[in-house]
Amino acid sequence: MKQQIALLGSTGSIGRQTLDIIRLHPEQFEAVTLTSNNNWEMLANQAAEFLPDSVVIANKEHYRKLSEAIAHLPVKVYAGEDALCQIVANSNITTVVNALVGYAGLEPTLCAIEAGKKVALANKETLVVAGDLVMKAALDKQVPIVPIDSEHSAIFQCLAGEASAPTRLILTASGGPFLHMTADDIENASVEQALAHPHWTMGQKITIDSATMLNKGFEVIEARWLFGMQPEHIEVAIHPQCVVHSLVEFPDGALKAQLGTPDMRIPIQYALSFPQRLELPYPKFDITQAGNLTFSKPDTDRFPALRIAYESLLRGGNSCCVLNAANEAAVEAFLSRKITFGDIRRTLEHTLDKSIFIARPSLDDYRASNTEARRIAQQFIDSK
Repeated sequence: MKQQIALLGSTGSIGRQTLDIIRLHPEQFEAVTLTSNNNWEMLANQAAEFLPDSVVIANKEHYRKLSEAIAHLPVKVYAGEDALCQIVANSNITTVVNALVGYAGLEPTLCAIEAGKKVALANKETLVVAGDLVMKAALDKQVPIVPIDSEHSAIFQCLAGEASAPTRLILTASGGPFLHMTADDIENASVEQALAHPHWTMGQKITIDSATMLNKGFEVIEARWLFGMQPEHIEVAIHPQCVVHSLVEFPDGALKAQLGTPDMRIPIQYALSFPQRLELPYPKFDITQAGNLTFSKPDTDRFPALRIAYESLLRGGNSCCVLNAANEAAVEAFLSRKITFGDIRRTLEHTLDKSIFIARPSLDDYRASNTEARRIAQQFIDSK
């Protein structure tokens, strides 16, 4: 039976690669719903190709243009962020792929869980913001959450078939575009330099997060909730070759690693097809051409955002929610050339210092913390 897929964020990098997988395996997967925030033109083209039951444009300003563009197609058109939550509850949908960017992914994930849908999760902010709440909801509803991030997919694959719990998780990191730059050069790096990732082609937001290494910090937070590991048992190793995607240590000291080419279609397909592995007709990894594989500890003096992420996770409560909100505001300001690269870190620290701490937040508390943190961060940005 085909998996009926709601693809949230179909016009982004992960969304487009998910559609590659659906094209490859039409007998296994069907796109029932496609969504985009602003890119109505691409969404219209996707609707014409995949003929989903419905499409959602989150920005209501584009509703009329999208509706007119696909008026000749048997596709329903909805608009607004509320429609994302409503659409994932559709009885025809079996799997929700959440490829949204940022805080916007949280509530659609919770709605999908409430509706009993399998969640293939690429939106790491869902667990960064409210990992405790999300995983408790998934447990209560007996809903599987399968990771799409390459590092978490690697850990998920290494744990498959193991009866013993892991003792340590090691997330690998490329080091991003500033791996060999001095702290002073990083502090004043340009937007163009920060967007020039040496290995991965990603959206602008996640590429900047990779440059600060906060993305790796977010992945540590995500791993804590996905795999039930305490922060002190989750490590980061700089691995510039991007061949080993992550490692898992077991009680006997054995390490398992998942290796492969840096192609996001591999973890996307695995998340959809698990526990099966389907054919992926792309060039396979040749280990004889890998060369030397190196691993080193991250330098949190040059990349303080990674340290800030660990500190936020250890503090708990709403701290990671505040961190995420501050970062979204800071990255947007950096991309708009309103602040320097170094100001991203200063925005994080200022916002965490000034925000109200809530030890045991509810969903409403997370919503309020997100709003408050964005306000504090924006005030700091505007003062620069």
